Amino acid sequence: MTVIVLTNCPPGLRGFLTRWLLEISAGVFIGNPSARIRDILWDEVQQYADQGRALLAHTTNNEQGFAFRTFDHAWHPVEHEGLTLIRRPKAGRGEAASDTPPKPGWSKASKRRRFGS
Repeated sequence: MTVIVLTNCPPGLRGFLTRWLLEISAGVFIGNPSARIRDILWDEVQQYADQGRALLAHTTNNEQGFAFRTFDHAWHPVEHEGLTLIRRPKAGRGEAASDTPPKPGWSKASKRRRFGS
């Protein structure tokens, strides 16, 4: 099984992939091509993606049962003790509340709950 996900890619590339794969949703292609055809398709995706992003996931004989490749994604695959994991970029400013320390003292809501209005 092979899955290719395209984001912001030219329509011609999507049409090219429909020759070998079935488009089940906009930019999501699945099929069961041979490994040789899969590699050729991935080379074409990388060549014609322009400003877009692409993700390829396929079954393989490893502990996870699948492998994946990315093209122009902020998230990158990383090998860790025989497993392939995804490394996400660090959260930008204001995105992760757990990075900022809490303000000292009681919040207004907790004061109201504890001491009444």
